[in-house]
Amino acid sequence: MARLIILGSAAAVSDAEHDNTHFVLQGERGRAVLVDCGSNPLGKLARHGLHYEQLTDLILTHFHPDHVYGVPILLMQMWLLGRRQPLHVHGLHHCLYRFEQMLSAFMVETWPDFFPLHLHRLPEQPDTLLLDDGDFCIRAWPTRHFIPTIGLRIEVKASGQVIGYSCDTEPVPNVIALAQGADLLLHEATGAGEGHSSAAQAGEVATLAGAQRLVLIHYPVGDRADPARLVEEARTTFSGPVRLAQDHDVFAI
Repeated sequence: MARLIILGSAAAVSDAEHDNTHFVLQGERGRAVLVDCGSNPLGKLARHGLHYEQLTDLILTHFHPDHVYGVPILLMQMWLLGRRQPLHVHGLHHCLYRFEQMLSAFMVETWPDFFPLHLHRLPEQPDTLLLDDGDFCIRAWPTRHFIPTIGLRIEVKASGQVIGYSCDTEPVPNVIALAQGADLLLHEATGAGEGHSSAAQAGEVATLAGAQRLVLIHYPVGDRADPARLVEEARTTFSGPVRLAQDHDVFAI
């Protein structure tokens, strides 16, 4: 059975129980796709039985610190542990250009025998094919955030399940499109305002898309936050099952 494993669930401000939002897709036929990169995913992958050599792809949704700051240490640790096979990195040009600058800042070119990185630049267009193999078909849609950002529609080949991921965004038609008929919609719930959505707006998107269930992610945590109330808020606009994503949640997909 393929798995979606939540490695982090918090919005930009994390705490001791919630890392910044990132997750991994593990297929039945050998694909393992990391979506964004929080503080240090290597140990978290190992906790769920995923060896660093199994990681085949990294999708970077956009170049904000809470989504990319773990990349340099991930790459360095895999290199130091002896990884040699290539890693495929997918993202918009806006993101991958800055990704390359980040690697240059860390002088990755001086790391002897560093494993190859294959960069796949995506056009900023709806319904762009990102990856298609025996495990997954993943397509990308631009969202509305402060900088160029993509959400994802993930088809699981073995089960036929569809997962929608909003990433960081205001409610826009593209997110409804990527979530059409999804078995699971993973939607941010940072709060209403420029570049983000509230839990109620996430529920509206799930309803309009005909999603079967809604999982809220990228939500505020900390002393002044009450994440539990977000579930009830989403239920005012969506009649299906709603839950909060928690770090280390595992969904059979």
